[in-house]
Amino acid sequence: MENQGLLFIPDISGFTRFVNEIEIEHSRHIIQQLLELLINANESGLEVSEVEGDAILFYKFGSPPDLAQLYKQVEKMFREFHRYLVNYNHRKICQCKACVSAIDLTLKVISHYGEFTTYQVKNFSKLIGKDVIVAHQLLKNDIEQHEYWLVTDNLLRDEPPAGLAQWMTWDAATKQTETGDISFHYTHLSELRNTLPPDPDPQIELNNKVKMISVSKEFDTDIKTLTYTVVHFEFRHQWQIGVKGIDEVEHFLPGVGSRHRHLLDNGKEVMMYTSSFSYNPEQNVMFSETDEKRHNAYYYTIERLTDRRARLTIDYYLPENFVRQWLFRLKEKEKMTARLRASLERLEPIVMNMVLPLDF
Repeated sequence: MENQGLLFIPDISGFTRFVNEIEIEHSRHIIQQLLELLINANESGLEVSEVEGDAILFYKFGSPPDLAQLYKQVEKMFREFHRYLVNYNHRKICQCKACVSAIDLTLKVISHYGEFTTYQVKNFSKLIGKDVIVAHQLLKNDIEQHEYWLVTDNLLRDEPPAGLAQWMTWDAATKQTETGDISFHYTHLSELRNTLPPDPDPQIELNNKVKMISVSKEFDTDIKTLTYTVVHFEFRHQWQIGVKGIDEVEHFLPGVGSRHRHLLDNGKEVMMYTSSFSYNPEQNVMFSETDEKRHNAYYYTIERLTDRRARLTIDYYLPENFVRQWLFRLKEKEKMTARLRASLERLEPIVMNMVLPLDF
């Protein structure tokens, strides 16, 4: 059996090929995260031959696997795949086409049993054999749905298995190739989406908070351009006085619950969390940042006034504590208010020169 084994290919689809540089980069990163997630969800001892674009070629030599165990592997990968997308959709900040459409990505899995062998290219085990070609040909088929588990008859041997899941039904089909017909069965997987657990609340906003400062400024620009400039960390040091830079962003595409470090001009460092975000460009956009120890929070509200005018309001909050509030009013409020107002003035030329990415 050393040249016989399972070929297992999870394949991601749904992204269009974007032309905007930011969208290409964001779609690439989302796919990278999903591919790594699928590899980490491997609980069946599968070996990775290679990553092929938006798909992974897994293999495992030996006798045909038990279909019930193989389904558990399919279910594990499918659940982890969509749990990530649901969580990202709930917490995302970026509104580019790639990030907004990520929730619509789909996953199909091809399972085939046959003959193949490996050869080494440096540290990589490449696969070769007729059945490797067969497995890849099955990625292109006439199945109308986008999320399914396809199992060739080489692996099924008899009738489709029963009892894997109550909702599961199987259909039969044939793939015509130059080397002959390939018979297979397939079952849809979309029902698994309905069993995903709800996205947990990150619970990092301040409770019983008191507003200590509120500053505002109107800008001669549209709400989307102002939002893009304010929410993206790479611009923050250019306008917010006292902030030298932001690094240690926990995720390439930060969202609610992600952590980042503010490097201050006075040499101090403050760890912050993105604690909330809401996006309604027809009315307003709001997001907040809360420090790691929950000592304070900043709320940024961007309001649409007209098609070409928007207002940014920065509110600063402290936890409800009489002594701390009194000391803040006595020693810090006046200076911080001046800094925030000056920051809004510094923001204006940056916003006016900002070129908004397409479809943000």
